[in-house]
Amino acid sequence: MQGVARFVQARGRALSGSVLQHVRVGGSALSSGFQTRQESGQPKKRESLEDQGFESTTIADILKEKGQKADGSWLWCSVDDTVYDAVKSMTANNVGALLVVKPGTERKLAGIITERDYLRKIIVQGRSSKTTKVGDIMTEENKLITVSPDTKVLRAMELMTNNRIRHIPVVEDKGMKGMVSIGDVVRAVVDEHREELQRLSSFIQGGY
Repeated sequence: MQGVARFVQARGRALSGSVLQHVRVGGSALSSGFQTRQESGQPKKRESLEDQGFESTTIADILKEKGQKADGSWLWCSVDDTVYDAVKSMTANNVGALLVVKPGTERKLAGIITERDYLRKIIVQGRSSKTTKVGDIMTEENKLITVSPDTKVLRAMELMTNNRIRHIPVVEDKGMKGMVSIGDVVRAVVDEHREELQRLSSFIQGGY
C-alpha cells in the first residue's frame, strides 16, 4: 500500500511538472506567476497529497459508484455473534471485513472485524471460532480509524497507508454509511488521474 501511495504522489508531481514546463515554454502568464511565488523568498511548504491538485473525488462518490448493494452499509455483525458466523458472512459476500454493531435496534458502531483479526487472534492462537465472540477479537470503536462521505479519496489513501489497514468505515453523525477498501480507493485515484491526464492533454493540444 505504501508503494501505491508513493506511485500516486510521483504521478501527480510528474504531471504537474510537465504542464508547468509546457506553459513556461509557451510564455504564458501562469509561468510568470509561478516563478514569482517560487522566488519570493517564502519558505517552501511541504506538499501533502491534497496539494497535488487531484482531489475532487470523495468517499461519497465511491459509495455511489458501488451502489447500495455493495457499499457495505447493510453488511454487519453483532458483538455477540460468533467469529465463525462473521467469517461465514464475509465469505458469502466476498468481503474482507465486517462492521460490528452494539446490541439493540439502533445499530451503533462498536468496531470492525477483519480477516486479519481471524488469522491472528483465532487461527494463530488456536482458539475456536465457534465459541469465540466477535466482540472478543474485533478492533474496538475507540481505536477505529474512520472517514466521512466528504473525505477526499487521497486523504483516505493516506490514512490507510500510514496505518496499514485495508478497510475503513464510513461514518456520518455516528451513523454507518458503509465501508471502503484499499482497492476501492486505488481505483478511484487511478480513474481521477486518468481523467486529469486527458484534460491536460486536451489543453496542451489546444482542444479547448
